[in-house]
Amino acid sequence: MAQQFFIPGEHRAEKVKQLFTIVARRYDLINDLQSFGLHRYWKRRVIQLSLPKAGETALDVCCGTGDIALGLARHGVQTVGLDFNEEMLRVAQSKAQKTEMTKAIQFVLGDAEAVHFPDNSFDIVTVGYGLRNLSSWEKGLREMQRVAKPGGRLVVLEFGKPGNPVWLRLYFGYLRFFVPLLGRVFCGNAGAYAYILESLKNYPAQEGVAATMRDFGINDVRIINLLGGVMSINYGVKG
Repeated sequence: MAQQFFIPGEHRAEKVKQLFTIVARRYDLINDLQSFGLHRYWKRRVIQLSLPKAGETALDVCCGTGDIALGLARHGVQTVGLDFNEEMLRVAQSKAQKTEMTKAIQFVLGDAEAVHFPDNSFDIVTVGYGLRNLSSWEKGLREMQRVAKPGGRLVVLEFGKPGNPVWLRLYFGYLRFFVPLLGRVFCGNAGAYAYILESLKNYPAQEGVAATMRDFGINDVRIINLLGGVMSINYGVKG
């Protein structure tokens, strides 16, 4: 079932949108379970690396249920969270209302591969667990670079590929067997999380993203490996 979400072109985008509509209401719960709560720490690392300062502006693309966007807004950064799935945005907006942060944050419907903001708009541009889901992750990364101001920080949090082959096999086994079980139990759909492993087969992970950042002329490119490379953060600064 997972493979249907990764057919090429526009049909793939529609399938991925359907998937996130299915999981939206339980997305945070399953993230807690599958990462043993560590995803919250990893998102805080993204925010720390972003070096947020009060009065700055930020865009979080593929914002999902809004954790990174809300974290940036807590630092006094005027933040926009962008996602193509209305159900995920409803959850994000509900979280913003509960924290009384609606003045510092705006959630908008949009396409990460064709961001509807002008060049050089944001001091910080982030993405968490979204780049690999795009039909063209390179186009998404190029859009992040385009809307960042010169000197703006670009930060990508994503599933990685460990360099250690034994750790890689164990990790892929976990994604193949345990994570789909969570999807079946909590969403009634094993394919809702089996897609993670399938998406990684076509994604170059941290090393490939770093190489493309350098090819794009992004400066100070860094890789921050988490859990031995199971998760990773790619960091760069727009020249």
